[in-house]
Amino acid sequence: MPVKRMDNVGIVVEDRGETIEFFRELGLELEGRATIEGEWAGRVTGLGDQHVEVAMMRTPDGHSRLELSRFITPPVVADHRNAPVNALGYLRVMFAVDDLDETLEKLGKRGAQLVGEVVQYQDVYRLCYIRGPGGLLIGLAEELS
Repeated sequence: MPVKRMDNVGIVVEDRGETIEFFRELGLELEGRATIEGEWAGRVTGLGDQHVEVAMMRTPDGHSRLELSRFITPPVVADHRNAPVNALGYLRVMFAVDDLDETLEKLGKRGAQLVGEVVQYQDVYRLCYIRGPGGLLIGLAEELS
């Protein structure tokens, strides 16, 4: 049985409000916010009794979503934000943008920092990685054709 679609990518954040505003600046839309708590949720995650504030962000095309989660309980136990680009596991989310320079300028006002430099891959893309709110690693790509 094939997968129907990828529903969302989950990201654990320190400041849900700041992260929502950052992704709004990038062009994502807030679908909604919720509080998830209780024993039933802990059975899914294996964390036991939990209290999590979540926000669902949708890309403008409606096909992709980010689920931003801020754990109240249990507390966060690991921090991968300073992992290098070649670390094992889930690392970053990549977004296609219309104008990379304009996007970097707008996100820079929200604290985004360039990780390396903006590079051009052949005549196809201009690419870069940035660190967003809470150190989240985000890729940006501008198609040149």
